[in-house]
Amino acid sequence: MSDPRLPAPRDARLNPLAALIFSSRWLQLPLYLGLIIAQGVYVFLFAKELWHLIHEAPALGEQDIMLIVLGLIDVVMISNLLVMVIVGGYETFVSRLGLEGHPDQPEWLSHVNASVLKVKLAMAIIGISSIHLLKTFIEAGTLGLPVCATVTGGVPCTRFTQGGVMWQTIIHCVFILSAIGIAWTDRIMQSTSSKREQVAH
Repeated sequence: MSDPRLPAPRDARLNPLAALIFSSRWLQLPLYLGLIIAQGVYVFLFAKELWHLIHEAPALGEQDIMLIVLGLIDVVMISNLLVMVIVGGYETFVSRLGLEGHPDQPEWLSHVNASVLKVKLAMAIIGISSIHLLKTFIEAGTLGLPVCATVTGGVPCTRFTQGGVMWQTIIHCVFILSAIGIAWTDRIMQSTSSKREQVAH
């Protein structure tokens, strides 16, 4: 009698309904192709901001240069997030990429699953949120000035309000707590799964 825990043989055929349901995973392919196009848009945005930095560097102050550089880092981190979703999501939910033994195979891809992908995405979102919060803190010295949308004629102004900065900080803390919760839940699930395997053996 075959062990139900062992994988089905490669030549095993699914019944038509099961085959249709299993094949429906390919409906996600256009979504990942769309994210690849979005990745190209971010490459264009990065090149545009980099050209602006190089071209305007003599006329920019230190704070302006720092904000542009942080914007470039933000684009890179969002691009990294896209790569994780495209590669990890396709590998997990659609089909194997067959990268075993490839010299450029990402280290994290060898043990990726839905739980690992969730934790990595949560950490990437925290990193992106940190960059936005740092950009806000750099301009925090302008708090108290009129909001730029309400003034004209070169009057000193600010893009932020005290309430906006407070909410941005709170949201960032919520992201951190969410990531901790996801990692903790994943750890509990792995521990429970390990105990079940030990009992089964």
